[in-house]
Amino acid sequence: MNKSLLVGAVLGAVAVTAGGAFATYTLVKGPESAQVLAVQPVTQQIKTPREVCKDVTVTRQAPVKDQHQIVGSVLGAVAGGLLGNQVGGGNGKKIATVAGAVGGGYAGNKVQEGMQNRDTYTTTQTRCNTVNDISDKVVGYDVRYSLDGKEGKVRMDHEPGSEIAVDKQGKLILN
Repeated sequence: MNKSLLVGAVLGAVAVTAGGAFATYTLVKGPESAQVLAVQPVTQQIKTPREVCKDVTVTRQAPVKDQHQIVGSVLGAVAGGLLGNQVGGGNGKKIATVAGAVGGGYAGNKVQEGMQNRDTYTTTQTRCNTVNDISDKVVGYDVRYSLDGKEGKVRMDHEPGSEIAVDKQGKLILN
């Protein structure tokens, strides 16, 4: 056999073997990362309660000392009786005195009632209520990616950047 033929055959065999090994390595190894196509943040509304207080002016009725308006009734009856006594004579005078006392008692009762209803005082009071502050919190990311020409979707707890690492079996490494 010719020496150059032998060298050529050996070099050819080495080249074919190396090419096959490289092709097999590339096929077995697979891609090292998936290409990120889109990232969409996933948010959740969070309600944070807080107490809001403010001072308000409040008008209150003063405590009533004479709830049945007895003083006003008595003073009105006395005044009405005195006025009724000034009218007429004889039995008419007696009837006018009694009528004046009854009318005066009723009027005195109502006058005292009106005075008690208008007897008020003003104070400042603190009133509080709970309001909710609403904010959005990112709870994850919906990621669309391409791996070996196929598109897929996955939810991740962090932004992946432009690529997602892939393990030797071709599965995404998400942490």
